[in-house]
Amino acid sequence: MEKANVNGVQLEYEVKGSGEPVLLISTGPIADSPLPLFPEKALAGYRLIRYRQRGLDRSNGAGPVSFAKHAADAAGLLAHLGVRRAHVAGHSTGGLIALQLAVDRPDVVQTLALLEPPLAGAPSAGAFFEKQGPAFAAYGSGDGEGAMSRFLSVVSSLDWETCQRVIEKYIPGGVARAMAHADDLFGSYLPALQAWQFGADQAAAISQPVLSVVGTDSERLFLDGHELLHTWFPRIEDCRVEGVAHLLHMQRPEPVARGVAEFFARHPMKEGSKASAQH
Repeated sequence: MEKANVNGVQLEYEVKGSGEPVLLISTGPIADSPLPLFPEKALAGYRLIRYRQRGLDRSNGAGPVSFAKHAADAAGLLAHLGVRRAHVAGHSTGGLIALQLAVDRPDVVQTLALLEPPLAGAPSAGAFFEKQGPAFAAYGSGDGEGAMSRFLSVVSSLDWETCQRVIEKYIPGGVARAMAHADDLFGSYLPALQAWQFGADQAAAISQPVLSVVGTDSERLFLDGHELLHTWFPRIEDCRVEGVAHLLHMQRPEPVARGVAEFFARHPMKEGSKASAQH
């Protein structure tokens, strides 16, 4: 991966292909979660961009990084690459960053593909986080690996052995990296999620086309989130993926890639918006 100095931090990134730019924003716990989409034929005509997000802000006692700061990083990386405008796809917390980016920098967002963002306003959010009680207890006792395994198992709707196998199939070393970054999840992403202020008023500022990608076997939080997105974006488009839960494209990359590619193709860029430097 290459490196870019963005907003005072070094971000690792990878760019593949040519065509209309697509920024793929990963979920917090699995930094390389866009990887399964890179080889998919449906996206071969696009310039795919993925990056690893900054971790805990250790400049002031390891404080959480807000989604607004993550969104600024995403915009900064696009600027570094010379990309004026991009399709943006975000998975899980990456979907929240994508939403924030569309509010803060609408000029750089062509479309929004949201892959099961965890919306705190969904009616089942409280029950979901209650279910994560053992993960929080493990983290509080200093067992970061136990906390991460419990968290990912619940969020993925898979037993831990199956969850590991799914991640490792397309993201070799992805489980070990997640385990090593438990502090980023519990100390940054989850507090940022709790602090994030986003609802109907913020959604009303977003005029770009929006796609909601949801797995038929996902946790109630994500199914309710899908319905909430429909109340915020009356013209939202849907992509339902059969037989998968929250890991979505890590379980079945082909239908997810096809769904988002067809969405992008329905909302193409104007010629002047496609410019990007060759990195």
